[in-house]
Amino acid sequence: MSDPTEANGTAGAEAAQAAEAAGSGAGGAGGGTGRRVRVVLVDDHRMFRTGVQAEIGRTDETGVEVVGEAADVDQAVTVITATRPEVVLLDVHLPGGGGVEVLRRCAGLMADAERPVRFLALSVSDAAEDVIGVIRGGARGYVTKTITGSDLIDSVFRVQEGDAVFSPRLAGFVLDAFASTDAPPVDEDLDRLTQREREVLRLIARGYAYKEIAKQLFISVKTVESHVSAVLRKLQLSNRHELTRWATARRLV
Repeated sequence: MSDPTEANGTAGAEAAQAAEAAGSGAGGAGGGTGRRVRVVLVDDHRMFRTGVQAEIGRTDETGVEVVGEAADVDQAVTVITATRPEVVLLDVHLPGGGGVEVLRRCAGLMADAERPVRFLALSVSDAAEDVIGVIRGGARGYVTKTITGSDLIDSVFRVQEGDAVFSPRLAGFVLDAFASTDAPPVDEDLDRLTQREREVLRLIARGYAYKEIAKQLFISVKTVESHVSAVLRKLQLSNRHELTRWATARRLV
């Protein structure tokens, strides 16, 4: 006949093992696997930022470390540039020009091959124009504020890894926009330019000085000059005024 003390001890050990296993899985999308991601929250509602911080920012459990917050475009660019997070949770409607302006001013950070900053839009808006606008601006995804905490954590890690993430209904907007028969035809002249040359072209066409472009893209003034010369040569243009007209005619500005 079995010893009740031994049986109880075995059951207790099994329960402890089960509790330990459950605990290791309860660490959220990132905490249980040892993954870590540095995040900046950009939203003009302080209470919402506080709520998101409380929901996902328990680093030991979720793996998400909130390294900065911002309430408008200028603050966002300053904080993102200073902290260089892996992922930015970005509201679409912000004082100072909106999420699209943040994306425009952080183009150089997004293009960094070694340490890219990736953006995930998090907004109350589910309007097609908002979704398409930030995706064209360079965001890796768009989720609405109805998302659960666990799904938001999962979305942040997926964006960190380079995936595109959308709330289910919103993905259709993007597919429709990029599959539209009204999409502009392939521009062979534009295709001659590298991604960096296109970035410089847009900034030149928007009236930026070489020093401003260098600061924006984290490159030297001499490198900017080299890119401008290459763009003028490839497009067979003579000066930045012709370049601006060329870009404006193609709605690149």
